[in-house]
Amino acid sequence: MNRVILFVLDSVGIGALPDSEQYGDVDVNTLGHIAGSTDNFKIPNLKRLGIGNIEGVDSIEADPSPIGAYGRSLEASNGKDTTTGHWEIAGLLIDQPFKTYPNGFPDYVIREFEAKTGRKIMCNKPASGTVILDELGETHMKTGNPIVYTSADSVFQIAAHEEIIPLEELYEMCQIARDMLMGEDQVARVIARPFVGTPGHFERTSNRRDYSLKPFNKTVLDMAKEHGLEVKAVGKIVDIFDGEGITEDVHTKDNMDGVEQTLKYLKQDFKGILFTNLVDFDAKFGHRRDIKGYKEALEAFDARIPELLEAMHDEDVIIFLADHGNDPAYKGTDHTREYIPVLVAGKSIRENVNIGTLNTFADIAATVSDMLGIPQTPHGESFKALILK
Repeated sequence: MNRVILFVLDSVGIGALPDSEQYGDVDVNTLGHIAGSTDNFKIPNLKRLGIGNIEGVDSIEADPSPIGAYGRSLEASNGKDTTTGHWEIAGLLIDQPFKTYPNGFPDYVIREFEAKTGRKIMCNKPASGTVILDELGETHMKTGNPIVYTSADSVFQIAAHEEIIPLEELYEMCQIARDMLMGEDQVARVIARPFVGTPGHFERTSNRRDYSLKPFNKTVLDMAKEHGLEVKAVGKIVDIFDGEGITEDVHTKDNMDGVEQTLKYLKQDFKGILFTNLVDFDAKFGHRRDIKGYKEALEAFDARIPELLEAMHDEDVIIFLADHGNDPAYKGTDHTREYIPVLVAGKSIRENVNIGTLNTFADIAATVSDMLGIPQTPHGESFKALILK
């Protein structure tokens, strides 16, 4: 095997997990509710890969002969956030969920942050990233006070207008918060949320940065790197793993840029892992509960799938999957705990193979290790023998 491409369609879940109600999610189904919102949902290439053949995906027409292997996976970790999902894909399980702050951050945290940054903050509550700009963006521009907010996830987010607080200062503030929010006050990610525009027309930019915790153990990325393989990261992957196990990375502006950067890496001659995340599904449409926008983004991505498949070498394998759900038809603004799709393609992959329901996302890591001939992480079971010709 030459390369394995892990391609994460961020938040494209395919139905509620058996324990989803424990996370406040009832009858959630990101893909199903998008498909059910229209009679004209055009994702022919995902269908060819077998997405409609997966157990429980009743809203998408099954293909009589999918070109690869297909199935779904349970999430074994305790959580439904980005870090938990990606770390499990890479072979780590999270037993204790990351700490969240449904009532905002404690006063002593805010006071310390203000003292170290020299700026007073606004907000300090769970909020939608776009709604909070409408509420406080103009005041921020007048006062220079950054907007600090959280969500149902374990995040400390700092929003600032790029003309009011320069990017470098915003990034420094995020690093200060990252250094503070450890131990008893630990959060999974500190996120820089820069924006531009004028009141009523604010828009977040692609200069977002995530400051994550370092993985607590080795992942399949570390295993690959330690054994002389390349690990290329596209989008926010490098941030999610805090750079651990990554040999080269590139940030992206949007989904289409993510596809373009992936194609550029596919043209290179290397052996190892190419790990891509397309975040727009989640950030621009799932959290904003924008069904129409989510649908159109999926259709736009679907149209690019042939390019990705054609750019692959004969010894390459691509795995399309997700990291959690974010049902745009559900209440609130947060992620939803769902099964993720697992679609595997490549010239060495058997066609029309149903891999069923995996017990953990970590089966992906085990399979990648098996394909590349490197040591496996402690969790997960390989399904390589089931899918290879």
